[in-house]
Amino acid sequence: MQSRKTVRAALASLVLAALGWLAGCQVDRAGMTLPSPYYLRDDVQYFAPGPDFKLANEAAALRQSARGTQPSP
Repeated sequence: MQSRKTVRAALASLVLAALGWLAGCQVDRAGMTLPSPYYLRDDVQYFAPGPDFKLANEAAALRQSARGTQPSP
């Protein structure tokens, strides 16, 4: 009788571990919340770095208008 309880407990713990593994969990790596254990196989999104000064075109237009010249297209 005792061995059946032990087998059932072991089987239940294996089933719970398998369900936890299949469900996945959130992981926090380098400031990102990664929702899946499969993030290493996921596509990498790359965002090219933009200019440090976001208003470069506007600043150039203001400088040219201050000089009194027409901005080139």
